[in-house]
Amino acid sequence: MSKYNRELAKIFSDMAAIYELQGNGDEYRARAYENAARAIDNLPEDVSEIMEEEEKLEDIRNIGESIADKVREYIKTGKIEKYEELKKTIPEDFVDLLEIEGVGPETLKTLQKELNIKTKEDLVEALESGEVEEIKGFGEKTVQNILDGIAQRESAGDRILLADAVEIAGEIVENLKEACDLDEIEVVGSIRRRRTTIGDIDILVTAKESEREKIMDHFTDMDIVKKVVAKGKKKSTVQTKAEDRDVDLRIFEEGEFGAAMLYFTGSKAHNVHLRKMAQEKDWKINEYGLFSGDKKLAGKTEESIYSRLGLPWIPPEMREDNGEIEAAEKDELPDLVSFDDIHGDLHMHSTWSDGNNSIEELVEFVRENFDYDYIVITDHSKSQTQAGGLDEDELGEQYEEIEKLNDKIGSDFIKKGVEVDILPDGSLDLSDDFLKECDWVVASVHRRMNQDNTDRILSAMDNPYVNAIGHPFGRLIGKRQGYSLDFEKILDKASETGTALEINAQPARMDLEVRRVRAAIDAGVMLVIGTDTHNLGSFINMRFGVGHARRGWATADDILNTRKWKEVQKFVEQKR
Repeated sequence: MSKYNRELAKIFSDMAAIYELQGNGDEYRARAYENAARAIDNLPEDVSEIMEEEEKLEDIRNIGESIADKVREYIKTGKIEKYEELKKTIPEDFVDLLEIEGVGPETLKTLQKELNIKTKEDLVEALESGEVEEIKGFGEKTVQNILDGIAQRESAGDRILLADAVEIAGEIVENLKEACDLDEIEVVGSIRRRRTTIGDIDILVTAKESEREKIMDHFTDMDIVKKVVAKGKKKSTVQTKAEDRDVDLRIFEEGEFGAAMLYFTGSKAHNVHLRKMAQEKDWKINEYGLFSGDKKLAGKTEESIYSRLGLPWIPPEMREDNGEIEAAEKDELPDLVSFDDIHGDLHMHSTWSDGNNSIEELVEFVRENFDYDYIVITDHSKSQTQAGGLDEDELGEQYEEIEKLNDKIGSDFIKKGVEVDILPDGSLDLSDDFLKECDWVVASVHRRMNQDNTDRILSAMDNPYVNAIGHPFGRLIGKRQGYSLDFEKILDKASETGTALEINAQPARMDLEVRRVRAAIDAGVMLVIGTDTHNLGSFINMRFGVGHARRGWATADDILNTRKWKEVQKFVEQKR
């Protein structure tokens, strides 16, 4: 995704929110802009490149002539006149307020009318004072849910999702590689550790002395730079236009690079533990190397430093001082799952429900870009009306299309699946007679997020045709904490019934959380990594899902879709 994709997706999403707030029968416009935002946000290529090719913007699903014209306007002028007009029709804070869980357009319109709410500060004051509870339809629970949503947004602080940070860092790295003569370049910090959210971005470089001034000049003068915070010979800091990220670029000598990578990758707690180990030997460790007095013992590679401390190299995703050093001392580090272990994707959506691409387009893209043995189409079931959910007859028609496509490509590459809704009473949205005909069934909660959903999920896992629970906690990072679950009961039932739990690899979900990934592994529960793809750009999320699984110490044996389809089929049949 390019900066144009990101910026246009945000603008169209804002326009959708404004139309929702205005009402006036413009809800259809709101839906159109929200659909366009999703389409552009997940394009696998730069929208500006599509403009230059024969392919028309209007050929992209959910991009009509009017929206395509606005895309062209933005790329040519840097703004959309209609957006500028719309922003003047509502208080400045209103679009941001809509991103708070529990605050929808109708809620905001009511609060504006009754209490003259215009800012987040106004909203918090009214919620805490009890004024909101006096309005019809706003009880104590509703008020608390909105306050929780605000707290969740604020707890995210000034951090962005891993995928967004990786994109920004990747653009900078590629730019530097193309323009400068570098010996080595690495992105470190919490990006390298694959944290779900990222603050600042750290990049390390080695290069010849003669190249260093040019490197810093180029770094501080890139198009992506909004402002130069500091510029030096060995370290410079810039703030990016995208997401207002501070990015540090540091230059080191070749013999220091491993020490620098170790130091700036972190985590702080991991580094402190290593430093104590060094001190016990009367050594010291810093970003330049491992030293005994003035003598340098190691520093060129991370492996050399770990080795001198009596440890094997520890993968960056594990470096949180959560037992990884003790495991390394005992030579008990797990052989973590890698992206190359993945044989297929078990969760994706097509145009049959709320996806942006046809099944054929999904298949062509995956076969061209990934070395997978299978994919499973898991469109929504009928109760998800807003997502174009399908009933049994419609799914039957879809499965006929899948059979024809498999005949066309000459293999059973496409599997017949569904993401079936877990209804409020714990029953499923589709009949058992239909589900038993599916190759793979993922069951998910999509409604009633503000209650304990333990019993619902336990009931779903008792169904012999449910193979995995999708995004088990329903969280959205920075927006929704997720519903309450008794996770011990969930693990017990998953183990008892042979039901897998999903690591949903959407960057805004990363659900299960890392600590629960580890708990599931300890309980012997099978995990799956699903991209929950809704368009072609989302398939890359498998890499983030694998990184998340590695943070939870997962091996290939812990992840079902590291296996060939026959073994996945065996897992399904064992439960049935």
